Amino acid sequence: MPKIPNEYLDLFQKKSFAHLATVMPDGSPQVTPVWVDYDGDYIVINTARGRVKERNMPLGAKVAIEIMDAENPYRYIQVRGHVAEVTEAGAREHIDQLSIKYTGKPFGPLRPGEVRVIYKIAPDKLDLH
Repeated sequence: MPKIPNEYLDLFQKKSFAHLATVMPDGSPQVTPVWVDYDGDYIVINTARGRVKERNMPLGAKVAIEIMDAENPYRYIQVRGHVAEVTEAGAREHIDQLSIKYTGKPFGPLRPGEVRVIYKIAPDKLDLH
């Protein structure tokens, strides 16, 4: 499994938004902007149960993620990979961590019945620009 090169790790440490591409049941692409994290092995995103991207990402699903440097839009990384892990464990705490990174404050209260989910995406191929 390829690792994110050191010279691109800053994209995961600052407020770089990612674009997550998934595949709909009819085979058409679906793209969503997401907050993104990296744990040293996996790209980590967080969503709520019932959303389109969540339904499109069962374990093993193929996905692509593009993360652009807001300070230099010609510098970006594209990762093609697959969903290696799906868990609700720690997801509430994780969305708070992401929210603090991107907004400066915790995520806030969840909607009634909202269940957060963490997706760990294993990189299969990296394109660096």
